[in-house]
Amino acid sequence: MTAIPPAAAIDLRSDTVTRPTAAMKAAMMSAPLGDDVLGDEPTVQALEAKVAALLGKEAALFVPSGTMANQLAIRSVCEPGDEIIAHRDSHIIHYETGAPAALAGCMICPLDGPRGLFDATQVRAAMRPRDQHAPVSRMLVIENTHNKGGGTVWPLAQFEAVASAGRECGLHVHIDGARLLNACIALGVAPTAYTAQVDTVSLCFSKGLGAPVGSALAGSAKLIARARRFRKMFGGAMRQSGLLAAAAIHALDHHVARLADDHANARRLAAIIASTPGLILEGTPDSVPTNMVFFTLEPRLGSAADFCTRLARRGVAAIGMGPSRVRMVTHLDVTATDIDHAAAAIATTAAESASSTA
Repeated sequence: MTAIPPAAAIDLRSDTVTRPTAAMKAAMMSAPLGDDVLGDEPTVQALEAKVAALLGKEAALFVPSGTMANQLAIRSVCEPGDEIIAHRDSHIIHYETGAPAALAGCMICPLDGPRGLFDATQVRAAMRPRDQHAPVSRMLVIENTHNKGGGTVWPLAQFEAVASAGRECGLHVHIDGARLLNACIALGVAPTAYTAQVDTVSLCFSKGLGAPVGSALAGSAKLIARARRFRKMFGGAMRQSGLLAAAAIHALDHHVARLADDHANARRLAAIIASTPGLILEGTPDSVPTNMVFFTLEPRLGSAADFCTRLARRGVAAIGMGPSRVRMVTHLDVTATDIDHAAAAIATTAAESASSTA
């Protein structure tokens, strides 16, 4: 992992590094509070109602993290020995510490596909026979946007076909929607264009939306009631959590449309990377779908870890996603001017890396 850069650095490691704005802090400090575990936290209840309406579901549950939101969906639906169908590069496989196995006792059937996408035929082919020898195919997880795929947005027609296939096969269909609103802004559609086709959806407030903490799980009232019990079991029930819920409400009210700025900055960053000798941009600058930019290093530039370390010394933080793959993520704390400053650091670092391995 790349060392944490100085506070004044341009931090492109993730959109999770954002700090609350002054207006968000003011909203947090003025929020009415109660005790959510005892059922009288008014700001949390307001957030849950707001999220349920936004996503077109009966109910929603505020939780500390996106990982917990996904795992609550899994635990609320699956039994030990069940199988979940998901892309092999899914967040639930790589970044949730084996939680489907540890918390729900589930296997995962991994699907292949470019940029984190797959099709309906693959879903049907992954279904297990109803036989005592086989695990039960229980759940389909669709990540949108897809992180390891490059911030990929699911095309609506492909998403609809995949979700429909899942439902026809009797699967519970879940969107890992940590960055779902990035996808919606990129396509110019309402969240319900996706969520109307699924049973549950998670949404993260602490990524592009800029809140300090928190995610939500939305679905039927019955499922959310069950998930609320598991939230308590997993240690995710919080007391005066209206402070955090207020930040999420502010984010939904003020930080959604501006996600387009992050996407524009990502395309600008991608153009810089594409023109830097030794860096190989994934795709083209115009094809960068949302706020993530991925590139690989030519062998002469050394490893991704070394490149990120050198870059951090120049006040720009990025993160290695493999031996030679680097990810940069734009967010509300990164301005167009910051992109210009990052450009100079990237060019200098690439030249230094090439000379140090020559």
